[in-house]
Amino acid sequence: MTILLADLPDGVAATVARVWANGTLLDEHQLRRLGELGFLPGEPVQVLQRGPGGREPLAVVVGDTMFALRLAEARCIAVARC
Repeated sequence: MTILLADLPDGVAATVARVWANGTLLDEHQLRRLGELGFLPGEPVQVLQRGPGGREPLAVVVGDTMFALRLAEARCIAVARC
C-alpha cells in the first residue's frame, strides 16, 4: 500500500514508490528536479520534522541527504512504508 509523502508520519521509514504530477500540482520541470535530487523509486525516505503547526516546510531525508520540501512537492511523491 502506498501513501503520499505528505501523509507519512514523522520518523516512519519508507521507500519512494513513484513520483508523478498528481493532477496539476507540479510541472514537468519540477518533477524532473525531484528525481535529480534523489526522489527515485526504491530510495529510502523519511520525514524528520514539519514546519510550525505541522505545516511547511517538511524536513525530509532521501538516501543520505536532507531536503526541505513544500507540501505540493510531498503530495507528488508516493511512498511505501518499510
